[in-house]
Amino acid sequence: MLNSQVKLSAILLAVIATLTSGCGKMGLPPAGPPDVEVAAVVQKDVPITKDWVATLDGLVNAQIRAQVTGLLLVQNYVNGGLVKTGAPLFEIDPRPFQAALDQAKGNLDEAKANLQQAEARLGKTQIDVTRYTPLAKESAISQQELDDAVQANLAAKAAVEGAQAGIAGARAALENAQLNLGFTKIKAPIDGVAAIATAQIGDLVGPQSGALTSVSTLNPILVNFTVSEEEYLNAMRLIVKGNVTESEALKQLVWTLKLTDGTIYPLKGQFHALNRQVDVRTGTIQVQVQFPNPGNVLRPGGFGAVSAVVGIQKNALLVPQRAVSELQGGFLVAVVADDNKVSIRHVKMGAKTGDMWIVEEGVKAGDRVVTEGVQKVQDGTQVNPKPYTAISFTQDKSESANP
Repeated sequence: MLNSQVKLSAILLAVIATLTSGCGKMGLPPAGPPDVEVAAVVQKDVPITKDWVATLDGLVNAQIRAQVTGLLLVQNYVNGGLVKTGAPLFEIDPRPFQAALDQAKGNLDEAKANLQQAEARLGKTQIDVTRYTPLAKESAISQQELDDAVQANLAAKAAVEGAQAGIAGARAALENAQLNLGFTKIKAPIDGVAAIATAQIGDLVGPQSGALTSVSTLNPILVNFTVSEEEYLNAMRLIVKGNVTESEALKQLVWTLKLTDGTIYPLKGQFHALNRQVDVRTGTIQVQVQFPNPGNVLRPGGFGAVSAVVGIQKNALLVPQRAVSELQGGFLVAVVADDNKVSIRHVKMGAKTGDMWIVEEGVKAGDRVVTEGVQKVQDGTQVNPKPYTAISFTQDKSESANP
């Protein structure tokens, strides 16, 4: 068996040697120009799309807090559920506040009784003054008696005014007690989705204890993002024309939202607000766009990418993105001349649009750029150009996505 393996190895080595010797005598045919795919630089009007990273937030976010201090007895809503304006959310023990209300009612009744007594005294002193005045003139009584009656009358008037003030104070205390009793039933101020409660039954809650929960209006939902001051100014130059204000121009834009799972949200957004100032710390300005959110699928705190077509670039020069190579912060393309020789050019790139890329400087309309086989060429290389098609690009993308 061992002898057979040795003989077989010797035969294979002999065959390889013979083939190698034959190739050396015949020689290899010279390699021809490498095949490359090329695409012509296209010139046309292109919509300019801008993209920004965004966060989602409720249109209104109401922090629900206790306005009086007491023990939390009841939670009336389901955590994370929909609530309507005026719907009860929590109940605080009302007994101390009911007692305070009853006491305030008693104080008001007492103040009313005090007023009646003061008014009765005032009536008597007024009668005394009226009766004593002519008698004093006729010297039927002394002037001292009249003066005493007048002073008593003035004191009675002051007592009436004090009793009236007491009633006003008692009524204010009663209203305050009624408000406090009402505050024991905490209700939803808006329609929306209520968060999971942060307080538990039996907790002592109050104005200083923090939010019990929050309610957010989610339809529509807000998308917040920031743009640099430079981006903002460039976008305004593109979309603001004539006497149109920036807000009016922004309202004309159609906004698209890409979610974190890569899908495009099916509904379009509408401009909501532009902040009044640029943040001096970051050099950015905040923008808000609202999106319809039926079913409350989108929730506050989520992320996404928002985009809008901010203008049209006239006579833009376009090349496929795969034709562009990046080197040390610069960009290169391989241009094939009429004699099929390659020249490597430095180019200045603009915005991307779909699978294409706008070239600001370095090529002209009709130039042929290498889209496939760039790694095979260098400056001066003779190539065999073949037409580039979107089908081959799509196939390559699908292959790279599914290795």
